[in-house]
Amino acid sequence: MLIRVTKLKTVVTQISRIKFLSTSPYLRNKKAALVLSGSGVYDGTEIHEASACLVHLSRHGADVSMFAPDVKQFHVIDHTKGAEMTEERNVLVESARIARGNIDNLSDLSADKFDCLIIPGGFGAAKNLSTFATEGVQCRVNSAVERVVRLFHSSNKPIAFCCISSVIAAKVLGQ
Repeated sequence: MLIRVTKLKTVVTQISRIKFLSTSPYLRNKKAALVLSGSGVYDGTEIHEASACLVHLSRHGADVSMFAPDVKQFHVIDHTKGAEMTEERNVLVESARIARGNIDNLSDLSADKFDCLIIPGGFGAAKNLSTFATEGVQCRVNSAVERVVRLFHSSNKPIAFCCISSVIAAKVLGQ
C-alpha cells in the first residue's frame, strides 16, 4: 500500500510540474482572446470556467482581451429556478458582466493581433454561439465565431474549447 501511494504522489507531482512548465513560458507576455457567450451557465458562459481561464492566464502573464457577439440571447433563464423568463437580453451586454465592462464585439476580433483563442463552456456556447442545443449535430455556428475559429486554426495558433464549447470545434473544424 505504501508503494502505491508513493508512486501516485510521484505521478501527480510529475504531471503538475509538466503542466506548469508547458503553459508558463508560452503564455508570458502573450495576447489571449477569450470569447464569451453571455453570463450564467444555463443561458450564457459558465462563470466558473471563464473565471478559471482568466485566473490561469493572469497567473502565467498573459494579456487577456474578451469578446462576445453582439446578438440577441437565445433565451433568458432564471438561475434560481431553472425556468425560462420572458425578457430578452443581448449576449455582448451580458458578457460584459464577466468582463467588468471591458469587452469588445466579436466581429472586431482579428487573429493577427492575438496568440491564442479560448472559448469557455456554458450553455451559451450551445445556444448563443451555435444552435447545438436545439439542432444537435446539424447545428449552425454563429458566423463571427466560425470566422474567428477558422482564422486562428489556419494561423496555427492554439485554440482552447472548454466543456460544451467543443461542439463548435467539431462543427467548424470537423470536416
